[in-house]
Amino acid sequence: MATLTAEARLALIRENLAELLNPEIIEKILTEGGNPKIYWGTATTGRPHAGYMVPAIKIAQLLAAGCEVTVLLADIHGFLDNLKAPIELVESRAQFYRFCITALLKAMGVSVDKLRFVLGSSYQKSPEYVMDLYKISSLISENDAKRAGAEIVKQSDNAPLSGLLYPALQVLDEQYLDVDAQFGGMDQRKLFVAATEWLPKLGYKQRAHLINPMVPGLQGSKMSSSDENSKIDLLDSAEIVTKKVKKAVAAPKEVEGNGVLALIEYVILPAAELRGGKRQVVIDRSRDGLEPLTYTNIKDIQDDYAKDILTPQLIKPVVTNGLIEIMTSIQADYQASKEWQEITLKAYPPPVAPPKKEKKKKDRGSMHPRKQPEAAADAPEESRKDGETEIPVR
Repeated sequence: MATLTAEARLALIRENLAELLNPEIIEKILTEGGNPKIYWGTATTGRPHAGYMVPAIKIAQLLAAGCEVTVLLADIHGFLDNLKAPIELVESRAQFYRFCITALLKAMGVSVDKLRFVLGSSYQKSPEYVMDLYKISSLISENDAKRAGAEIVKQSDNAPLSGLLYPALQVLDEQYLDVDAQFGGMDQRKLFVAATEWLPKLGYKQRAHLINPMVPGLQGSKMSSSDENSKIDLLDSAEIVTKKVKKAVAAPKEVEGNGVLALIEYVILPAAELRGGKRQVVIDRSRDGLEPLTYTNIKDIQDDYAKDILTPQLIKPVVTNGLIEIMTSIQADYQASKEWQEITLKAYPPPVAPPKKEKKKKDRGSMHPRKQPEAAADAPEESRKDGETEIPVR
């Protein structure tokens, strides 16, 4: 942003990051009045959920700081990662991700003029890229590849070779997307470090790396699209959001690993400011006959939560209302786009119910009443064999 100094832009870029590797690369560009080019990649596999708001907030801050941001829709990566995305669906899922991420950023109140989307398959099949993949494969070991992808690629016994290619592709993306830095989560740190070592071996320059902390989900662990209790889908209704946040794990007085507090820190507070308001949350205590409490920073919220001044029952409505406010904007875009609705069905077709098994008719035997000819019921007593049990006729 033209009104921000280089120092203010750097502060916005650094905000809430766990770590910034090679910061001098970003600092030099800002000092010279340039706009850092940064990319964030996402494998187009499971449906984006509320956990995507955390990187979306950072991307929104990067855009607000005047950075040029590229979102890589990593369709080939999704296919390579243990076939998480069937090859028949990756194209549709990439389109679904584009709709979701654009709507997410618009909901944060930032301009997307300096945002671009790139489909991985649009350049990762080029002769130059493939040749570089061969080269890098000859320069790194199997252990190098496993270590770099240890926390981002599904590990298993006798895993597919594709899992070893995944880290090499992500490293090469920095060069082929022509960026100054890559942004990602702490689970990718090993890969980021590998990138600073591998790219120079091919004669390419090092990049900076912006690392987001890993934010706990509603059940304490990482929010995952495979965990229905931890995940809030971006298209979930307000009732579902309220229900899931109400069931969230938030032990009284415990700040560490508290997913509800984490959402306030990494989503609710910064989103309030990005959307043009004040960076604050208001805690309603009317049910206890008390005045509301207003907080402008997460430390005061955490301190009062640890002291039991704030309880789970008081902070959960803040998260619920904050998420619903953001999701209402996203869902309005969804309802207004027939194309988005159509691509949703193609990307995530509803499961087909297995055909019902026909019940086999049991042979009840010749002595069952339904098997007896009507004449048998009218037969005289003397016609029955001695010792034969009489079958009552209804």
